[in-house]
Amino acid sequence: MHRDSILVVDDEPGIRQLVGQILQDEGYDVQTAASGEEALKAVQHDLFDLILLDIWLPGIDGVEVLKRLKASGVPVPVIVISGHASAEQAVAAIQAGAHDFLEKPLSYDRVLVSVRNTIKQFHLERRMREVLKGTEEPHLTGNSPAIENLRRQIMTAAPTDGRVLITGANGTGKEVVARMLHRASKRATGPFIAVNCAAIPSELIESELFGHLKGAFTGAVEAKRGKFELADGGTLFLDEIGDMSLLTQAKVLRVLQEQRFTRLGGSREITVDVRVIAATNKDLEEEIAGGRFRRDLYYRLNVIPIRVPPLAERREDIPALVEELMGAAVRTTGARPKNVTPQAMKRLMSYAWPGNVRELKNVIERLVIMVPDDEITSGHLSFLETGVTSPAGPLDAVLPLREARARFEREYISAVLARCDGNVTRAARELGLERSHLHRKLRQLQIDSR
Repeated sequence: MHRDSILVVDDEPGIRQLVGQILQDEGYDVQTAASGEEALKAVQHDLFDLILLDIWLPGIDGVEVLKRLKASGVPVPVIVISGHASAEQAVAAIQAGAHDFLEKPLSYDRVLVSVRNTIKQFHLERRMREVLKGTEEPHLTGNSPAIENLRRQIMTAAPTDGRVLITGANGTGKEVVARMLHRASKRATGPFIAVNCAAIPSELIESELFGHLKGAFTGAVEAKRGKFELADGGTLFLDEIGDMSLLTQAKVLRVLQEQRFTRLGGSREITVDVRVIAATNKDLEEEIAGGRFRRDLYYRLNVIPIRVPPLAERREDIPALVEELMGAAVRTTGARPKNVTPQAMKRLMSYAWPGNVRELKNVIERLVIMVPDDEITSGHLSFLETGVTSPAGPLDAVLPLREARARFEREYISAVLARCDGNVTRAARELGLERSHLHRKLRQLQIDSR
């Protein structure tokens, strides 16, 4: 497990040495400082889980150190200690942000109790912040055979600590699966930390994963905890793992093997207990053959493989998804709810959905916002037809020229008409046609302009 780091600040060498030794014997990593100035410098360059701070210090006193820490936003709890403090100073320390106040001569049993309780509260508050980022219960919508099978795999894998490799196209819901695995695991009360490896520049991914100290690289203006450290006791989700550089892959492999690492610019080893779930939209065996992914890391990650099916393989779930996504879009946009006609639903179910559930979500939100009526018709969905499978077959199939031309005109005019909210005059202007000419086209091509 992670070894908590404590900074002991006291101008008496004997106190620093004795308290430091007691805390080290209890398994804590300890650093010391003899003044407020030293303490503030240490906090700028390193990260601590707790500070034991004497009020009576040469130069900057303890209360001033507390105020500066609070003003800087450094998220570290402080226990104040003093042998000369008055009740007013104790109150001032608590008001400045101290978590506890201990009097000298110190009772070392009392020190250890206060240290344990304060660090425990600090970690709990940090985990609660992570939990509150995603309070909505993750779930899979639909009852198709593909989704039922996926649910069974999740419930089988979740209670174990085995690493999971989730594969699937973009937009299928790989992170939802990862969150379900976490929620159903024995780590559910711990943090769930997600990292999109494709969204972070390669020169910053190691800092993101392992953290860094101040000055570790250009732009590192303050120390930062990495995602492995934040996920201690819980789950780390490495999304799009196939986009990670080979150098970073080697470092991740070491952490998986040893469960410890060092922050960039640091030398202290940090031990963690983390379950790693990875996901990718790439064929990793193909990436291995191309020299872009480490085979040994693949074997470490692919203990339990789970494939998330594309939406095209579970079209029967689309009506349930549309209902759920419609409700979500209405809540977030404030628009009126809309009914989807049977013909429109048929069109939604016949579309190929290359962007999967994410694309469906975007389409539903667009329709909720842009369609002025209370009903979504097939005509509102004309923009879906270009280049995809439709009930009449794929558009790139070999057709007689006249039929292909008519089909293109029908779909192009329908798309423009939908963009103009059914306003024939506006559509005619965009198409460069006379209004009467467009009306003839609509009748000829059997396009409903309502």
